[in-house]
Amino acid sequence: MSLRIYNTLARAVEDFHPVEAGHVRMYVCGMTVYDLCHLGHARSMVAFDVVQRWLRTSGLKVTYVRNITDIDDKIIKRAVENGETVRGLTDRMIDALRQDADALGIQRPDHEPRATDYVPQMLAMIGQLEHKGLAYRVGSGDVNYAVRKFPGYGKLSGKSLDELHAGERVAVLDGKDDPLDFVLWKSAKPAEPEDAKWDSVYGKGRPGWHIECSAMSCELLGETFDIHGGGADLQFPHHENEIAQSEGATGKPFARTWMHNGFINVDNEKMSKSLGNFFTIREVLKVFDAETVRFFVVRSHYRSPLNYSDVHLNDARGALKRLYTALALVAPADAALDWANPYAARFKAAMDEDFGTPDAVAVLFDLAGEVNKTRSAELAGLLKALGGSLGLLQGEPQRFLQAGAGGDEAAIQAQIDARAAAKKARDFAEADRIRNQLLAQGIVLKDSASGTTWEAAS
Repeated sequence: MSLRIYNTLARAVEDFHPVEAGHVRMYVCGMTVYDLCHLGHARSMVAFDVVQRWLRTSGLKVTYVRNITDIDDKIIKRAVENGETVRGLTDRMIDALRQDADALGIQRPDHEPRATDYVPQMLAMIGQLEHKGLAYRVGSGDVNYAVRKFPGYGKLSGKSLDELHAGERVAVLDGKDDPLDFVLWKSAKPAEPEDAKWDSVYGKGRPGWHIECSAMSCELLGETFDIHGGGADLQFPHHENEIAQSEGATGKPFARTWMHNGFINVDNEKMSKSLGNFFTIREVLKVFDAETVRFFVVRSHYRSPLNYSDVHLNDARGALKRLYTALALVAPADAALDWANPYAARFKAAMDEDFGTPDAVAVLFDLAGEVNKTRSAELAGLLKALGGSLGLLQGEPQRFLQAGAGGDEAAIQAQIDARAAAKKARDFAEADRIRNQLLAQGIVLKDSASGTTWEAAS
């Protein structure tokens, strides 16, 4: 069976064939680095980490690009609020991003371009669009994209221009010819920091968000490449605008396959910074070990919504423990993946059908059950190898099992300290909540005059 991927552009699962046989070129929209990453960002990073891992496991060469947006209105605002340079803020946040990604077992992309390193390429693309009549200057010094002059606008989102206009507020056009037009180059404001401005033929300014990804992807992967990915919230307008810019400038198809991961929800609402209902990766890792968090994400299909709760993460921990128990029972034998093995064949069929991790994970549990029955080192080796293609089961089994359901000792102690602080503040409801949360994770607290200790529930 050949690999099949759901293509948002086609609204269907399609057979996948890279532009260059044997070589997949993939671009994924990364983070805007003005703050720490939250679990929604982790979902996207893990989803596409699994994609690139499976492509490589399948014997394909992969060039994987995940960009960093390091210039943007939010970044400038935060840097000014903090009294630091834009570069100082973004350097700190990029370092934090990489630490969080490493903790979750996310392999570094082949290229991780910063937008600010590609401003000349962005200006060159804006010049191409202006030359073709798809971009125009306005009195403020901005340069805008003329949406109505690009015939295919709306093909990714499935929205017609009339539908898009019905939802537009037209009271303020900001010098635009059309309210749907979007900015390619923003003129600099006097109060903005100097490291947020670049010289150009249009005057001092900075690139718009959409042009950043068009320029970086074309520069690093070519004018037509295989897969473009990102969160479902980027489908419109960001990815729609990327298509308009890139195809408008080059006259060639942009990305052939578009992949979008689903949201993480809290109380049935998308987890996001704007809604204030987000948990940073670091906050979650204080309570749950990193492999449990990764497994929580991986065992759901990348396109499906994923509901976050401590209950679901505790369940993920328990499920992962069952897999590690099988590996602790018998030392896995080292062996290359044998796709003729029935378990491996089922796993491959699941992954080849739009990266079907729920069915692939089900195979892991079936295989773990067989290991428990047969005590086969070869099957244990297969379990570990298949798990490795998802970035799972590579730890030392006894260490994972002995860490306790609440993760490592540092994570448990952090919760105990938070409970102590709640008791000191006479917030007894919060103290009880933390105790009950630890109990749900298999951790029993014992209070005494000398302090609080813990032990794993029997």
